Amino acid sequence: MSLKDRTRILKQEAHAIYLAVRDPRTPKVARVIGGAAVAYALSPIDLIPDFIPVLGYLDDVLIVPLGLWLALRMIPAEVLQDARDQARAAATPAGDEHETPSDS
Repeated sequence: MSLKDRTRILKQEAHAIYLAVRDPRTPKVARVIGGAAVAYALSPIDLIPDFIPVLGYLDDVLIVPLGLWLALRMIPAEVLQDARDQARAAATPAGDEHETPSDS
């Protein structure tokens, strides 16, 4: 798996966690941890500035994936699957959808 694929998956998982923490079925602890991880990933503020060699990116490499991993373990499977489906649908360009819209 290429770095580009891994980055795309990480972004999609972060979006799914964002959606899951907003779901009322998600426990409060998972909401706090997931929300903090997503907020830190999207925040322009770092604990250690990126211009510091090696250490600058270390916080991004450790804190964000660790927070996302922990949140993924705490969110109920059904909620997480619903959120992943929504994130996948949001990431799919409009012309690439293979399903036809259902009549309402």
